[in-house]
Amino acid sequence: MDGLIIVDKPAGWTSHDAVLKLRKILGEKRLGHAGTLDPLATGLLIITVGQATRLFPFLSSLDKIYSGQITLGQATDTYDLLGKPVGEKCQEFPDLEKIEQTVDTLTGEIEQFPPPFSAKKVNGQRAFELARKGQRPELKPVKVTVYSFLILDYRPPVLTFQIECSSGTYIRSLAHELGRKLGCGAYLSSLRRVMTGPYSEAEAHSLEQIEQLYRDQLTSQFLIPLDYTLSWQPAIWIEASSQVSFQHGQPLQLHNLVKVDRGRNIQNSSLIFRVLTEGHHLLGLARFNPEEKLFEPQVVFNSPH
Repeated sequence: MDGLIIVDKPAGWTSHDAVLKLRKILGEKRLGHAGTLDPLATGLLIITVGQATRLFPFLSSLDKIYSGQITLGQATDTYDLLGKPVGEKCQEFPDLEKIEQTVDTLTGEIEQFPPPFSAKKVNGQRAFELARKGQRPELKPVKVTVYSFLILDYRPPVLTFQIECSSGTYIRSLAHELGRKLGCGAYLSSLRRVMTGPYSEAEAHSLEQIEQLYRDQLTSQFLIPLDYTLSWQPAIWIEASSQVSFQHGQPLQLHNLVKVDRGRNIQNSSLIFRVLTEGHHLLGLARFNPEEKLFEPQVVFNSPH
């Protein structure tokens, strides 16, 4: 079994919990997830199965869209409702205009500190492990991009939002920073991931649904086959005589190509191309080397899948 499963993760589960459950359901060992969701959060979690686990770097870097709620008036040590209150509790709340002005300062490319209770590593240890011991992990800021931060509703002290952001953005940190800038404290009180790249929550299945479909031998209703993954990436098609050599890790020459995605400039060395057979079977991924005039394999899949 090779491909992707779009899971609707329930609240209270870690992303790893969902992987363990699916391993048990499917009887598959090679499963992973792309894009961790905190236990508090629900929603879209991409699970990679079999050879698709090798696509992790490409799937985990996709942009995300979240919806949720932030509660003003109190900060917590975890930056969400599961944490312990810190600082003074505020009884006066800012108006919507001030909130929207402050939200604007948290939009665009920003530097963000990960939450102390996070999986970020500090000197080989997870930050949350240090935080649980009462230590303050020395976390470095990271650059992230918040494409949009929309306030959908505001009923003090709770505001409802939708955020579109780059991979690696901590919504908990945005909530905490919003409260700090407003001077009243804030924490993330609910979160749902509604989209990752081109995948939306409408395509997600609950773990119970997946278990039932698998029992009914309807795997095709929840598994996205490997051939249909990364469909947004440009593609090249190669002749049959070149397939075996590519699958053995040999680079592709230009004369090995049958065609290239229309409008794609292969000279752009930052592009990763899907390598397809003429029958649209995914063989792997390759990057074009403009100096050598060849495609260098980045990921090669074993057949069949």
